[in-house]
Amino acid sequence: MSHPLQGKIALVTGGSRGIGAAIARHLAQAGAAVAFTYNSSPDRAEALVRQIAGDGGTAVAIQADASDRAAARSAVTETVQQFGGLDIVVNSAGAGGVGPIEEITDETYDHAVAVNVGSVFHTTREALQHMTSGSRVITVGSINADRIHFAGGTVYALTKAAVAGFSRALAREVSSRGITVNTVQPGPVDTDMNPADSDFAKITRPLIAAGRYGTADEIASVVTFLAGPDASFITGATINVDGGFAA
Repeated sequence: MSHPLQGKIALVTGGSRGIGAAIARHLAQAGAAVAFTYNSSPDRAEALVRQIAGDGGTAVAIQADASDRAAARSAVTETVQQFGGLDIVVNSAGAGGVGPIEEITDETYDHAVAVNVGSVFHTTREALQHMTSGSRVITVGSINADRIHFAGGTVYALTKAAVAGFSRALAREVSSRGITVNTVQPGPVDTDMNPADSDFAKITRPLIAAGRYGTADEIASVVTFLAGPDASFITGATINVDGGFAA
């Protein structure tokens, strides 16, 4: 088995479930030592650590509320303390905030922005203090930054469009240091928060050119490629992994 990330150290935010967990597994399978954060699911987190270890990888789980800027920064510090450095950051933590704009409370708005935007900013800014040439920053956005097919997605789309813009700007800023910055925008993906057999999926599936929901592993494969040496000339890119949903 090829291990293109052997010797690399990665931090995945929101890594205990869904797409984040798949990313943590794939990075570990590619040879990276992986730290991942979780908020309120310690059992899931520890199960993932055991699974990665059982497959021959290395992982640690770090409890951190993504909406708390101090916790986001501390997760970076703990990763560096645990493994001695940091080469790859994957911003995967996310929050919803979906509903009619008149019904979105200030608390809902603030939480979505804190997790979807603030976590990306604070985690990345802290991580850059430890990153050197060849390092990678990858943010998991959403195809909803480009296309919303349902009413009530204003706040979610706002936050996901924001991080795509942030990544493009940051790519310019850190390119001289040999660091790449990219955004992966999943389309509809089968997770426990957005199952492929839900009523919502019945509306969504006909709009996907591929005719099906994606899998978390399919998103993780793209993220892992961007984290590796073969993606060294890709930066400032927004890559849609959406089955043609936005085609």
